[in-house]
Amino acid sequence: MDILSCIILGLVAGALAKWLMPGNDGSGWLMTMVLGIAGAFVGGFIGSFLGLGTTGGLGVGSIITATIGAFVLLFVYNKVAK
Repeated sequence: MDILSCIILGLVAGALAKWLMPGNDGSGWLMTMVLGIAGAFVGGFIGSFLGLGTTGGLGVGSIITATIGAFVLLFVYNKVAK
C-alpha cells in the first residue's frame, strides 16, 4: 500500500473511530485523524498477523480493518490521557 492511500484511509478510519467511540473523548479532530493514520498502519499489521486481511487499498475490508486499528489506538489514547 502506498503512503498516500494509507493517509486517506487513515483519515476516513479516524473519523469513523471518533464517531463510533462512546462518550466524550476530549481529543480534537486533528489528534483523531493522526490516530486514524496510525490506526491504519496498526490495523493492517494486526489484520495481516491474524489472517483477516490488510489495508491494501481503499476497499470496504481495508476501511473496516483500519477503523478497528484506529478505534484501538483512540481507546488507548483516551485511557492514557486521563
